[in-house]
Amino acid sequence: MKYTCEISIDLPREEVIRKLDNPDNMKHWQKGLVGYKFIKGTPGEEGAKMELEYLMGKRHLKMVETITKNNFPHEFHANYDAKGVHNIQRNYFHEVDMNKTKWVSESEFQFSGFGLKLMGWLMPGAFKKQSNKYLVDFKNFAEKGVSMAESK
Repeated sequence: MKYTCEISIDLPREEVIRKLDNPDNMKHWQKGLVGYKFIKGTPGEEGAKMELEYLMGKRHLKMVETITKNNFPHEFHANYDAKGVHNIQRNYFHEVDMNKTKWVSESEFQFSGFGLKLMGWLMPGAFKKQSNKYLVDFKNFAEKGVSMAESK
């Protein structure tokens, strides 16, 4: 399953990247994030791995982020692996003008196991909706300081 999401952020690209590239900020725009830890390589560099832990309702989820390309401020690509799901993310950051940035996020999900494949086929909109929510939540955090960490 593949799809693309995009959002305009009313900030200069360098400021967007500064906020995005700080792992301590993730809790402010990724609702449900419980914690993270670096598990391999140099944080931020290609090949680096970080474990992310989420609590979504009563569901506990762990995934591993592997950076596949870091060419900030232009692009950032990573793979996210959780039980039965491999997510390939390609993120591009375009300078619209001095005070506006367009973030384009391309997602590809690969599922293993019949149940997850069926869910991806029956509910592709749910995945895109969640991706869009993260973009909107990041925009609100970056522009207005709104934190998802405070709305648990």
